Amino acid sequence: MITLYDCATAPSPRRARILLAEKRVPHETVQVDLRSGEQLGEAFRRVNPQCTVPALVTEEGPVLTDNAAIAAYVEARFPQPPLLGRTPLEKADIAGWQARIEWEGLLAIAEAFRNSSPAMAGRALTGPVGYEQIPELARRGLARVQRFFVMLDEHLSGRDFIAAGQFSLADITAVVAVDFARVVKVRPGDEHPHLRRWREAMQARGTMD
Repeated sequence: MITLYDCATAPSPRRARILLAEKRVPHETVQVDLRSGEQLGEAFRRVNPQCTVPALVTEEGPVLTDNAAIAAYVEARFPQPPLLGRTPLEKADIAGWQARIEWEGLLAIAEAFRNSSPAMAGRALTGPVGYEQIPELARRGLARVQRFFVMLDEHLSGRDFIAAGQFSLADITAVVAVDFARVVKVRPGDEHPHLRRWREAMQARGTMD
């Protein structure tokens, strides 16, 4: 049985959780309490020395500790429905948007949040090593997030999906990014009509929790 080490309140494992739901993959779930620092404890370090979630224990035994590896494994192991594309061009389009959403969206939000939140003091980066906050990065991150929303809204004009004309991993990542932005008080507004329409359609799929 596949086991997902998850945290219900964190964006990164949510990506894996939605992926498994869309693929209808049977699995067990173990919750890791990030707020109490459980990810830094010895028990979880034995699962994932990087002290991050998600971590996916595969049926074959090895543990996958990042979303890219998890997506590659799940797509290959459970190919239907395909979420990374069918043709070479579809695969390229989805991979390109996936990378862009991670860089311009998720990382920008994390930059703004982890460098400004008092709860993240000394934990400006995930992982086993503590890093101090840099306020200038928080300000830059917030500006990047706001630009990301504008870019995504413009891109979704006349489109139902982020990439390749189909629901894909890029949509999953974008949903998580858009929702995660709430931690820095950025939400889709009246100035983002296409983004709001798309987000409502994604919610209707019933797998986004």
